[in-house]
Amino acid sequence: MGVLPCYRRGCENIMCYRYSHRYGYICNECFDELVKLGADTNIEEFMDSECKPYKCPEDAYKLFDEEFRMTVK
Repeated sequence: MGVLPCYRRGCENIMCYRYSHRYGYICNECFDELVKLGADTNIEEFMDSECKPYKCPEDAYKLFDEEFRMTVK
């Protein structure tokens, strides 16, 4: 068995078990992003779009929490 790399441009994930005969392998992170974009998303365009490095929800919370401060405690 090979390394099963994600076929999305720029994605470095391996051991991807979701497979399409048309688009190749996709990792869980890219698949989750695709699902969140909605059913009208063009899969070919998505697979050709640049994969952004995965950021955990904690990182996103810190970033947005700093920007949008609580005004009432």
